[in-house]
Amino acid sequence: MTGSPWIAGLAALFLWWFSTGAILVVVRMVDRRGPRAAQAATLAGLPVLGLGLWLYLVSLPGTGTGAAYQGFVAALLIWGWIEFAFLTGTVTGPVRRPCPPRLPEWERFLRAWGTVAYHEMALAAALAGLLLTGWGAANPAGLWTFVVLYFARVSAKLNLYLGVPHINTEFLPAALAHLPSHFRQRSLNWLFPASVTALSLAAACWLERLLAAETAGSATGFALLTAITLLALAEHWLMVLPLPDAKLWRWMLPAPPALNETTREDPNGV
Repeated sequence: MTGSPWIAGLAALFLWWFSTGAILVVVRMVDRRGPRAAQAATLAGLPVLGLGLWLYLVSLPGTGTGAAYQGFVAALLIWGWIEFAFLTGTVTGPVRRPCPPRLPEWERFLRAWGTVAYHEMALAAALAGLLLTGWGAANPAGLWTFVVLYFARVSAKLNLYLGVPHINTEFLPAALAHLPSHFRQRSLNWLFPASVTALSLAAACWLERLLAAETAGSATGFALLTAITLLALAEHWLMVLPLPDAKLWRWMLPAPPALNETTREDPNGV
């Protein structure tokens, strides 16, 4: 049953929705308790990272459907902890102030990079580690899942920096209240067509390999990759289409904390 590509696709959709919701719920909870609670929660989540790394290594020599799911879940766990560390404000960057208006473009870019520098380094280090241990393995599902997530996220950040019509900042915690000042709202930017084209081609590549797969394990892996790439593509289109995607998780989240004006301007006092 779990070897069906349709089941794998639905599983990828559910795991993406559930893991995103779980992260948002915990982030919202610790956001109500202050920076120390956020840092403590990030440290408490380290076993999740450890589980993801262990599961990834265990999945590499496998060739069945179980190994494909293991690799996929492992990538989500590793990715999820790093994203959680970012959203709690624990692993972000040295720049934690809003971006002043009317800056030269080079300075605006450096400031924007400074808001996410440590986070980007952590993601790049994780990607390098997964590549070193997983390249050429019998089961590449976990590795390619992380690769898709990584490049889709880099693309999304660059599109937000360059400017898109619709920017959802509803779920940003207090620690990242300065981020929207580094975004730009405009009708379109030069990178967006290239981003959606690349993701479409990647999804088509996974789908072609899914249709040509000779084993259930291979088919499951490529079905999971097709689904997660299509989700990344959908997230990009949501930056230009006015669809209420926030409703997918809003109903499950506790109310956001009330922020005073000082917190809004500089949530970390830096």
